[in-house]
Formats: sequence, structure tokens, C-alpha cells
Amino acid sequence: MGQIIWRFSNEKAQWEKKEAGKEGTADALLYLDGREYQTMHGFGGCLNELGWQALERLSEPVRENVLRELFEPGEGRTNLNFCRVPIGANDYSFDWYSLDETPGDFALEHFSIERDRLALIPYIKAAKRYAPELKLFASPWSPPTWMKDPPVYNWGRLVRTPEVMQAYADYFVKYITTYGQEGIEIEQVHVQNEPVANQKFPSCMWTGEELGAFIRDYLGPTMERAGLSTELWLGTINAPGCDYHRLIFDKWATEDYDYFANTVLMDPEAARYITGVSYQWGGKIAIQRTFESWWPRFRLMQSENECGFGDNTWEYARYVWTMLKHYIGNGAESYLYWNLVLEPMGVSTWGDPQNAMITVSPNTGEVVYNPDFYVMKHFSSVIQRGAVRLGAAGAFAGDSLVFRNPDGSLVLELFNPFDRVVRVGYREAGIIRLFDLEPKSVNSIVMT
Repeated sequence: MGQIIWRFSNEKAQWEKKEAGKEGTADALLYLDGREYQTMHGFGGCLNELGWQALERLSEPVRENVLRELFEPGEGRTNLNFCRVPIGANDYSFDWYSLDETPGDFALEHFSIERDRLALIPYIKAAKRYAPELKLFASPWSPPTWMKDPPVYNWGRLVRTPEVMQAYADYFVKYITTYGQEGIEIEQVHVQNEPVANQKFPSCMWTGEELGAFIRDYLGPTMERAGLSTELWLGTINAPGCDYHRLIFDKWATEDYDYFANTVLMDPEAARYITGVSYQWGGKIAIQRTFESWWPRFRLMQSENECGFGDNTWEYARYVWTMLKHYIGNGAESYLYWNLVLEPMGVSTWGDPQNAMITVSPNTGEVVYNPDFYVMKHFSSVIQRGAVRLGAAGAFAGDSLVFRNPDGSLVLELFNPFDRVVRVGYREAGIIRLFDLEPKSVNSIVMT
């Protein structure tokens, strides 16, 4: 190893350079144990209507600078390369909608993406101007209401008749092919956002058995007959849950990984259509068992960062680092933030304040790069697509992730949770390199 490029961020300094130590004794050692794990696919966030609205309120030069910082590849940039888009409305849409709200339109003759031309398609195309290799995955929050019981956006279930389930499978295919005609390739579709959530915003509840049957009997075969290269993922799973209220009042919170992912993956006819499993929120409890049971046969990913409370604090950003560690350490090949850009406090359509990587003031045009932005940048800027996660050991392994990039460089992602400087010694080939980690800091160290 020759050159070392080290960047750190904490509450007092962001994306600052540091130099490795020359001599002394380490507080904790870190070294490779010889194991290799998943190949990394990417980092990004969800492209939502309210995010594009915030960006459009900026002057064109300032907006382009934000987009360039987020998406343009290059040394020192955030380099997001994998993003999510909703199929129809989510809680950060202007209002609720689907791509076909004509009751009984089983042939989908009235299917249309005209609504998406207001914000989603411009947002995607703006991002892809700077990142032509940007990959996309899509998921619905709700089917068209006429396919549901009751016929509303914000709760209910898919009507489980053959006619409706086939129409809904066709709806996915229509979405993929129609977006393709726009020059927008959808690399993956994930069957349902948070299938174990009866939300105030667009949602649809499924059991594991229902997900498996829909994939096995309808969606998988329909995508196969259409000759699509788009991958089909089991996700985005938000169970088992960990909320106390739900633990007391909702039966699903007492059920675990076997109720969802394992139920579907143990069905060989459903599993043959599935590329991977995506988890978010309560799914963080189950990903470890899925990793132990099914990796590398099925790829894994984290599909949505937890939302925060709109105050965008460094305390919460440090929590985000621990979630990156948890998901990636349990096999996730991608990590997706939620909203990339919002107005201050990030209030959703249903009134919930949430974090964003960047906030834009609608009155002054001020652009603020929030703490979560820097945590994400520490990963996305330096971990290349195709990097391999390496097994690490030593007293500091619990606060570390290590990767080998395709260009041969080694990346150390290190977190110091303490109020004091911690000296970490990275040992390789008999040489120990010393890194004095600033208090409560996140660190990216690239060695070439």
C-alpha cells in the first residue's frame, strides 16, 4: 500500500482530510481474516415528487450544482449510483395516484405514466444526465384502488381473484416496458413497499404466503413470458417489527423472519423467479437470519434508510452509520437513503417531518448539506460498484467495514463512537498503520 487518502466528519468538521500516524501504540487493532462476502452494487436514495419540487425552487445553476454533487462520478463527489422510484404514489408524492385508476380495466387500456412526467421522470432524467450508469429499482406503495379491498390507497389488501392478480402482474410489466420506451431502464422491481404496514399513506398488506403465491403464479411467470431482463426482488420487507405499540396490539409483531422471507424462499417454484431480498425498517431484525440461511444464493439489500424526525442531527447521523454497518455487515450489497432532497423539516404529504440528505429553503434558496449527507458520502464516494466486502477481525472490527475496490484499492470505513480520540491500528503484511480517529467521527480511508 502506497498512497493513503483519509477523510473524516463529525459535528465540528465535515469531509476533512487527515494524515495517518507515524508512531505509537494502538488502542485497538483491525486486520483482515481472509474471508470475502458480497459484491457491492451501489448507494443512493429514493427519487420522490416533493424532492423534485424542492430542487425546482432553486436557480438553475444552484440546482445543477446539487445534482452534480449527488450524482456525477469523480473524486470527492458523492457519486450516488443506485436509486429507487415509486410505482404510483408514496408518502412524498404531491397526492395519491396510481397509473391506472379506471375500475375494471383488466386489460390496462387506460394505463398511463403522464402523471410521472410532472416530477418523477424529470428527476430521473436530471440525475442520469450526471450519472448515465445510474441503476434504478421500482416498487409500489399501493396497487390501483380498484384492485384492492377496500378500494382505497392507504390500507387494504389486493383482491385475490385470478383476474385481479393477473391484471396486477401485467401492471408491473406495463410499467417496466413503458418506462423503457422513455429511455429509462428499470433494473429491478420489488413487489411491495412495507407489506406489513397499514399506513396513513399508500400501502397494501400482504402475508408471506400471499407474496409467495403472487410471485409464483402470476408476477414471475408474467415477467418471464414478457422476456424482461428486469430482476424480481422479494421486498421491501419491514418485518418482523420492533415497535412496542405494535408488539402489544398487532399479531404480526410477534412473528419473525420465517413468516415472510423464509416462507417465500422455501417455496422452490416462487424462489426460482427471485433474485434477492430487500429489507427496511423492522426488516433489520430479519436480515441476519436471511444472510445466514440464503446468502449467496439470494442477494440482499437495504431498501430504505430510517426516516428520522426532520431535525437532521449529528446524533441521528451516527445512528445511520450503525445501520450501514448492520445491513452491509449482514450481506446487503446496496444501501438506500430515503429522501435525497427536501424542504426544511421534510414534512410528508400526511404531515410527518423526516430527514433528508440535503434541505432547500423555499424562501431563501439556501442549500444545506445535512449530517446524514456526509455519512452517506463517506460510503458512496469511495466504495466502487463491484467492490468486495472483506472479513475483518480485531478489537475494532465491530466499528469497521472493509472493502476491496475493483481498481485494487482498499477502503476502511471506521466509526469512533467515543468522546475521545481513539487510535486504531490497521495491520496487514506485518505492517501497522495508525489512525487517530476524532471523537464521534465517521472515517473513510482509501489505501492504494
